[in-house]
Amino acid sequence: MDNQVIFYIMGGAGAAFIIILILYVIISKKMQSSEYARIQKLQKGTKEQTFSTEILLQKLYLTYVKVPFLKRYILKLRRRLEIINIDDEYNTRKSAAKILTKALAIVLPLIIVTILITSSNYLLMFILLIFELFMIDTLIDGSVDKIDNNILKEQLDFFSEIRHAYHEFNMVEEAIYQVSQDEEKSISRQGEKIYEILISDDPETELEKYYDIAPNSFLKEFAGVSYLTKEYGDRKVDGASLYLKNINNISQEMQLEILKRDKLNYVFQSLSVISIAPVLLLEPLKNWAISNFSFTASWYEGKPGMIVQILILLITFLAYVLVRKLKDNGSTGINTKNTENPWQKKLYDKKIIKKFVDLFIPKDGTKEYRKIIQLLKDSASHLKIEWLYINRLCLCFATFIVSLILFMQLHAIAINYVYTEPTTDYDIIGELAEKDKMKAMEVTEMDNFFLDMFKGKLDTTTNDVERAFRKSKYYDESMNDEEITEIARRIVEDKLVIVNSEYLQWFEVLLALVFSVAAYMAPIGILMFQVKIRQLEMEDEVMQFQTIILMLMRIERVNVEIILEWLERYSNIFKAPITKCVNNYEAGAWEALEQMKEEVSYMPLIRIIESMQAAVEKIPIKDAFDELDSERDYYQEKRKESNERLIKRKGMIGKAIGFAPMVSMFCGYLIIPLVFIGLTSMANSFSSMSSATF
Repeated sequence: MDNQVIFYIMGGAGAAFIIILILYVIISKKMQSSEYARIQKLQKGTKEQTFSTEILLQKLYLTYVKVPFLKRYILKLRRRLEIINIDDEYNTRKSAAKILTKALAIVLPLIIVTILITSSNYLLMFILLIFELFMIDTLIDGSVDKIDNNILKEQLDFFSEIRHAYHEFNMVEEAIYQVSQDEEKSISRQGEKIYEILISDDPETELEKYYDIAPNSFLKEFAGVSYLTKEYGDRKVDGASLYLKNINNISQEMQLEILKRDKLNYVFQSLSVISIAPVLLLEPLKNWAISNFSFTASWYEGKPGMIVQILILLITFLAYVLVRKLKDNGSTGINTKNTENPWQKKLYDKKIIKKFVDLFIPKDGTKEYRKIIQLLKDSASHLKIEWLYINRLCLCFATFIVSLILFMQLHAIAINYVYTEPTTDYDIIGELAEKDKMKAMEVTEMDNFFLDMFKGKLDTTTNDVERAFRKSKYYDESMNDEEITEIARRIVEDKLVIVNSEYLQWFEVLLALVFSVAAYMAPIGILMFQVKIRQLEMEDEVMQFQTIILMLMRIERVNVEIILEWLERYSNIFKAPITKCVNNYEAGAWEALEQMKEEVSYMPLIRIIESMQAAVEKIPIKDAFDELDSERDYYQEKRKESNERLIKRKGMIGKAIGFAPMVSMFCGYLIIPLVFIGLTSMANSFSSMSSATF
């Protein structure tokens, strides 16, 4: 290329640059005088110039939704948080991402530590990783419960401000609107929602919808009392506003509930960790015992050690589940599970599976069917009877398969230990010296040669091994007959017998069936445990009923039917009989209450039912329940004492269950094996010494 061509190219490039520069100046001037400049000016100052945590959390939320495994957890969180953050998508996503990120920050390092500690034991690693998945659920539930508790504490200040605003405006909806203007508080969104309900065209219908999504029962009570006061007006009772007295009653209930939750959290704050900690200590304990007492290696690395390890894992899993259920601090547990179309329903909809499952479900109308249905109701389970039996059968089959796999794994462990154990004819305290260990492994390799030769031949004798030994490369002419006989005896009696006997046997299949039957019954056992725990809270629920009646009894136009509807709305343990009574009420009020009284065995609730019967036929409601007002202070003190007893009983049960895995680990996996193996080794040593002396 000559110089003239290069000159033309450079000249063209320079001209193009000048043209582009001129065009840029012209366009810039037009843009500055256009609408674009105004928009750009408006955007300036709204853009985030530095790192933003909120933007990061929004991006993390979008990432979590796309990841299949994490999507389950983020959607579960979302279902609970969107109730708290009413119509606030931004805060819902931010809170969900924040909670899940914190949970992952705790669990991921734990997973890494678990993998490092249990790298030589894949079975234990697998089980521990499953446990850590459960821990994510625990951390998530705990974080959302904390938000629930914060809202409950905010409600105290909210109701206090409502009192002052009501004195100023003397209108329920205006007082709620005024107090709900503080956007920084989560409770303000609930106040705005209640205000929208009260001023809507159909407040009764909107109120029923709100009852389904309210974060706690106290907000339901407040919304209901506010609606009744707006509809029927306020009145003076003993010189004070009835509406404000009712708000005061709700506040007192909340104070008791907050104290109860705080004490329960204090009692149970470390029990979940204590119940699961032993599984993390199994491998370090085993390594410590083997390194200090080498004679325990045969126990820890053989079948007995693995069996005890599995038992401790089962105890830990059961304790962890029970402690979680026991720890329930009474916060509004919004059901985050897919109750419309869960995996059980999808499975049951398949015709072949449906026919098979129906073989196990009791026939409708039978005593067994009624018993199961009642158990589901009493435990407040979201499951249908078909889904319960899907769970039972799946657990049964899974347990049978896992049991067989574990038995086969135990046999493989026993055989593997025979092949890998350093062969010595004495027991020592501490580890083998490196030189002795190499010599012992040489003996093991020699034995393995003959084990492979005679493996599976059940009629092998020491003479067969002796003949094979004399023909092998390991034979040394300097060896005498006694040494060869001892080697053959060791190979046959100490090793070959074990290798040939380690296979799946009929009684192990029978044991797997027994375990699967136990697993089949486990869901029923869990439901029964939930019923027992719920029975501990009967007194607390009835006292809440008394507070509700106390709020309603002096409101104009309130009758027994309205009281029953309110009790049904806030009931948990006694929901089934109250619902039945409400459904039968129009057919005969007194008879419906009498039937409810027959179904209930708890005396304080029976007294409430008798008072309602009196209010139906004889006397006004305020007279039927006048003792609730006159003995209000007594019931408050009794409620406090009841909560103390409930917390104490739950604490005792929780500690017994929570410490069971730790006690099992130290006794069953450390103390008893060391003592038993130590005594056995000592006895064998004395026996060898005695025979050598003689």
